[in-house]
Amino acid sequence: MKLIETKNAAGAVLCHDITQIIRGVTKDARFRKGHVVTEEDIPVLLSLGKDHLYVWEAGDDMLHENDAAEILCRACKNDGMAQSEVKEGKIELSAEYNGLFKVDKQRLCKINSLGQMMIASRHGNTPVKKGDKLAGTRIIPLVIEKEKMTPVEDIADEGPIFSLLPYHPKKAAVITTGNEVYHGRIKDTFTPVINDKLAEYGTEITEHTILPDDHDQVTQAVLKALDHGAQMVICTGGMSVDPDDQTPLAIKNTGADIVSYGAPVLPGAMFLLAYYGDQRIPVMGLPGCVMYSRRTIFDLVLPRIMADDLVTAEELASLGEGGFCLGCEICTYPNCGFGKGW
Repeated sequence: MKLIETKNAAGAVLCHDITQIIRGVTKDARFRKGHVVTEEDIPVLLSLGKDHLYVWEAGDDMLHENDAAEILCRACKNDGMAQSEVKEGKIELSAEYNGLFKVDKQRLCKINSLGQMMIASRHGNTPVKKGDKLAGTRIIPLVIEKEKMTPVEDIADEGPIFSLLPYHPKKAAVITTGNEVYHGRIKDTFTPVINDKLAEYGTEITEHTILPDDHDQVTQAVLKALDHGAQMVICTGGMSVDPDDQTPLAIKNTGADIVSYGAPVLPGAMFLLAYYGDQRIPVMGLPGCVMYSRRTIFDLVLPRIMADDLVTAEELASLGEGGFCLGCEICTYPNCGFGKGW
């Protein structure tokens, strides 16, 4: 491209969008890339503060910002993602369905370390809804050398750095433990909370059992639910260190692989996650805070469970940074810092 005076621009081809900003009215491109400037356009361009313009100049070794943005987008876009029209050198991606948004952090950082280009996204392992914006791409200058985009194309050939995992409704079994509930001393107010949270992901409770604080009975109930085809087992109650609270032992005795008993999250420190058998069926022990706190560890793990995305002990450990819920009066989760450590 070359720089020319606007008063001499008639017949020239613009190599970038010219934006017009009218406060409270519009912020959009007044002239698009590729527009051939006419004599009538010159006063308008001058009124936009454009005394000089960049126009196209022949050259096979350079890429326009719009073309470079397409390359960046190819490195990002995956199934379930809608691509916006390129505008002022920028392309945005949005979700085509509800799901779990995931980011390959290492490759994202690699691209952003190349210089003169950027990809910005929301946090990975975040639940998103259809229509939510996911990411945006652009180069920094108006044009860029083609050779500088070669590493991006190589990364794109490895597969997209973003993914959107759809949720899979499951048969959920809930086992409520506690002598106080079993003997009718208090009402079970935990199960309705679980039911509401599962409903957000199109899942219903298909089996519900209430048991006393007896680890043998709880173990057998978990195994029975699994034998009945449960694709998720949730145990509520009995998760503290009190001598009568025996749910962790009961889950361990099923033979499930314990990922972690305890998580660096408040509310939710006494959370237990295990996977049972070759099918890796999640078995969870939920602490009492899930019953009365608006957002807890369960809200962080549940989207991944519903997307069949296995959670590791290392990932749970990484939740320490961002794992402290501020208990805001107006909750904006997941559009907040809670649980953004993994």
